[in-house]
Amino acid sequence: MSPDAQGRPRIVLGVCGGIAAYKACELLRRFAESGASVRVVPTASALKFVGAPTWAALSGNPVATDVFHDVHEVPHVRIGQEADLVVVVPATADLLARAVAGRADDLLTATLLTARCPVLFAPAMHTEMWEHPATQDNVAILRRRGGIVIDPASGRLTGVDSGPGRLPEPAEIAELARLLLSRADALPRDLVGARVLISGGGTREPLDPVRFLGNRSSGRQAWALAAVAAARGATVNLVAANVDLPVPAGVRVERAATAQGMYDAVLVAAEDADVVVMAAAVADFRPREQSGHKIKKAGDQPAPVELEVTADILRELVARRRTGQVVVGFAAETGDAGGDVLSHARAKLARKGCNLLVVNAVGEGRAFEAPTNEVVILGADGSSTEVRQARKAAVAAAVWDAIATLRRSAAG
Repeated sequence: MSPDAQGRPRIVLGVCGGIAAYKACELLRRFAESGASVRVVPTASALKFVGAPTWAALSGNPVATDVFHDVHEVPHVRIGQEADLVVVVPATADLLARAVAGRADDLLTATLLTARCPVLFAPAMHTEMWEHPATQDNVAILRRRGGIVIDPASGRLTGVDSGPGRLPEPAEIAELARLLLSRADALPRDLVGARVLISGGGTREPLDPVRFLGNRSSGRQAWALAAVAAARGATVNLVAANVDLPVPAGVRVERAATAQGMYDAVLVAAEDADVVVMAAAVADFRPREQSGHKIKKAGDQPAPVELEVTADILRELVARRRTGQVVVGFAAETGDAGGDVLSHARAKLARKGCNLLVVNAVGEGRAFEAPTNEVVILGADGSSTEVRQARKAAVAAAVWDAIATLRRSAAG
């Protein structure tokens, strides 16, 4: 990396002429708030959507579109050479085509030619343009050359149209950008062709129409696992329990609110999955009976609630595991008089029989409802990998690194 004089990472934000250009303003703000130095390089058509003064004011840096601005500083070479990361948002069909052809007819394409850092493209265009063979070929070529091209989201497009081609949420792009800055290598495309199933969020077990037995899981770690897996080329299915987060781009989501719903959905979806990651916080217990009406107070002592054990999804997944299928569990532990977090986790790994167990200590503001996590990845072969406190996307990348290593060993 080549930080600026203040030690900040240098990000080049390339903006193209699409209606989603306005969303790049939020992305720029997120980069600046994270402490990065951002240089915005728009195309001429991008300035028809958002003007140069806006980019200059938000970034604190000059804005130009052609190679003849400040020629003495050789910007068409220097900007790319000095960058730690280039992010192109929205990456239009035209920009993708020009990048593949190696064009250098404006400052952005010249910057792409001189950059030797990771380059992240976030496409946005109409569905027909995204699905056209020419665009798909261009995306494949950029990925083969080492570019990170994430799939667009599905949703409302310009006018009344809807479908694949919507720009992924700025928060998702920013998280992936932070991940790329934190890694010594760019994200590999080592999950191409892999069918991945991830469960996430916390189940809620109804007591009556108002109350439920639940937990504090936000689903953020599962969402990060899904986004990183998709960026590495996997086909991702996400079974989500009570999660209020935007769906990661390129990921299919199925909702399952309760432990039984999660059990039913996961076991069906796992039948043709190559990798199953059980990151959901599934309730171990549920009320034996559910009242059809709100339970009223009756005196000073509440009526006792009888609980029953829910089905063990992870153990059932292992029992049904196909040859070559990788099953990964998660364990949120606190430690107690019977042992510390890792001793409980190792016992759970042996008891469940999964390939990997990702364990994290919870409580006191850790893990649940937080943007960061700290885990230890335990392997059935006795391996142990510690991932120190990091954003959840970085933790997700470490988990997928461990899964990729396991799959390569099995294949070789």
